[in-house]
Amino acid sequence: MFPKNHDEIDFEFLGNIRGKEWRVQTNVYGNGSTDTGREERYNLWFDPSEDYHQYSILWTDSHIIFYVDNIPIRVVKKSEAMGGDYPSKPMSLYATIWDGSDWATNGGKYRVNYKYAPFKAEFSDLVLHGCAVDPIEQVSKKCDKTQGSEYIPTGVTRLQRMRMESFRKRQMTYSYCYDRIRYKVAPPECVINPQEAERLRVFDPVTFGHGHHRQRKHHRRSSSRASLADTTSV
Repeated sequence: MFPKNHDEIDFEFLGNIRGKEWRVQTNVYGNGSTDTGREERYNLWFDPSEDYHQYSILWTDSHIIFYVDNIPIRVVKKSEAMGGDYPSKPMSLYATIWDGSDWATNGGKYRVNYKYAPFKAEFSDLVLHGCAVDPIEQVSKKCDKTQGSEYIPTGVTRLQRMRMESFRKRQMTYSYCYDRIRYKVAPPECVINPQEAERLRVFDPVTFGHGHHRQRKHHRRSSSRASLADTTSV
């Protein structure tokens, strides 16, 4: 619906190296701002291929919160610094499996092994709350009344904040705000934490490659990804 200025909110599962933690990545694009990826990466404390877990995205006009098993792992707040890069258009929900070998595993060091194909992803208990949008008129025709605005979190609680900070200290391995290879100057919405920057330096450098995000639809698919993009508000 918006081929040149679409919005996108992602959970991307990057797989694992045998014997090591599985990795998940979150990302946000707004208004077609694909040249400014806002990725963060984390090691999971469980194997997502062994059992179902809950992955949630709360998206409002003021903030985006990513959750894993009801633990908030990232908050993105709308700010003047982000300008039009904050997702604001109607979106749809979709999930894909695709091959991110060129960048997802230590800059392409480890490739997908197709002898283990076919690959599959399974989902259960999908829940959506929001307003359906007419794809032609671009207006909300029907809103979900089962969960009123009084139930929509305005942020994270003090306890949730503590759990999120603990998770990020233990599990986060990459943030775009500290990537000086991609960004000589950090994007304007970034708040630099010197201790966090120093801690993340111990991890392998991330190599994304030029324009990988828009080219991925041409690859065979074998990494899993859950995404909000373009047509229905969630």
